[in-house]
Amino acid sequence: MPLEQEALKKQGIEDTQELLKRTQTSEAKIDLAGKLKLTQQQLSKWIALADLGRIPSVGSQYCGVVLHGGVISVAQLAQTPFHRLHRQVSRLQVATLGRKDSIPPIGLVKQWVEQAQALCRNP
Repeated sequence: MPLEQEALKKQGIEDTQELLKRTQTSEAKIDLAGKLKLTQQQLSKWIALADLGRIPSVGSQYCGVVLHGGVISVAQLAQTPFHRLHRQVSRLQVATLGRKDSIPPIGLVKQWVEQAQALCRNP
């Protein structure tokens, strides 16, 4: 990821908050993707990970898990039933890693949803 970080820094983007701020419109996303030589899909994934990473209990540790569980934003997470997300994440972890010990506890998944709801109420 050092090359990606360097490319972002060249565009004046030092952190995920700045990435989110600079990609609020479709035009801005297209422009930045072009400058970074990324596809729209690649940049959208970075944006989704940055957005989900704003949730304290998700952070960088679980943002990929949440994203691959089918949730692409804080707003979507806030409306996702935690038990359904836990089931999706559990299936994903077992299918990709072949292990059940890597499944986040249901209480943690509930915390993700609750913190997303709080973040949506108080951006």
